[in-house]
Parts: sequence; structure tokens; C-alpha cells
Amino acid sequence: MQGKLIIISSPSGGGKGTLIREVRACLPDLGFSVSHTTRGQRFGEEDGREYFFTDKDEFERMIAAGEFLEYAEVHGNLYGTSLEESRKVAKSGKDLIVEIDVQGALQILEKLPGDCVSIFILPPSFDVLEARLTARGTEGDAELRTRLKNAFNEVLQYSKFQYVVINEDLPAATRQIVSIICAERQCRDRQEAAIKGILDSFDASKHRFNGD
Repeated sequence: MQGKLIIISSPSGGGKGTLIREVRACLPDLGFSVSHTTRGQRFGEEDGREYFFTDKDEFERMIAAGEFLEYAEVHGNLYGTSLEESRKVAKSGKDLIVEIDVQGALQILEKLPGDCVSIFILPPSFDVLEARLTARGTEGDAELRTRLKNAFNEVLQYSKFQYVVINEDLPAATRQIVSIICAERQCRDRQEAAIKGILDSFDASKHRFNGD
């Protein structure tokens, strides 16, 4: 079975990072693509775990070398998804989950139509989103305001995604995403090899019933 790219996107503060950690705990066979960013490293983050923290010169070198599947400037920082990571999907047969901003997600959906599963995370309201962003305390007032202003347009992009999950209750939202991934794995086009083997077994055995 060929692996697929699973895009998880939301406005900043939508909870996509937390949801991905919960989903990966439920589905440990999922691969995870670590993005590159030029934003500063936050307390508790590790280079290579949440992101590859990269300076602007190195990021621009990677752009020039064609090393990104997508990249975008978001909230004044650069973010990008490694092209090499996406190439590993087809080779390994493992589904690869990607935490990505809305701009980057739309780039991938345009480049790879039909080749990925796209899930948009919506907060239950603007007030909840604002409270979550404020409570985490990782942005100054100016950056916080920028992220909240950008969210007004970002939420309107939900219709371009296959699935929408409202992140009001973390366990419930986690179960919904796990269900989506499990259902996608049973799609007919991903089961062709197994289906062919089953049908071949029926074909090899049907002579025993000819004439019944």
C-alpha cells in the first residue's frame, strides 16, 4: 500500500500541534515530517522535533536549491516542508503526517491534487482562539495581534480541505482525525494489491463450483 501525505492545517492557535501528538500516540506507524522555520525557538522546543530551526540565509539557500515542497512567509517568519521528506512517503509505504500553516497547505494541494489527505482544524470560536494564543504566552503583543488578524482570512480557507475537525474537545477531535486516517487507509485505490490477491483466489477456486 502506498503511503499518503496527511496535511493537518489550522490558523495559529488552532491546536494542530497538540492534536498531531495525540494522533501519533494512537497511530504510532505514522511518519511525521518536521518542517523548517526561521522563527525563534520557544521554551521547551527541540531542534529537529517541533521544527528544524534555520536562519534566514540557510532557508533562502534551500529555496534556491529547490529543497522545499512548499514554503511561505507566515506572521513575518519563513516556514517550509522538505521535498525529500515527501519523497520518502512513496518509498516507505508509510503515511506521513504534516503540520503546516494554511498558506503552505494550499500550495501542496495545488501541486499534488488527489495525492494527499487534507484536514482543517477549526477552533470553536474566535474568542477561544484568542484565549489559547494569549494563554500560551509565546508571542509579544505585536506578533499576537498579527496572528489574530491573519486568522480572519485563514478560517475562510476551510472549504478547500477534504475534512474539517472542530477542536473544542481534545479527545473527541483526536478520535475524529484517527477515524479519518483509518477510513482513508481502506479506500479502494489503496487496497488494489490486496483486492487483486483475494479475487485471484476466488478465480482459482471457482472451477470447483462450476455446474452447481
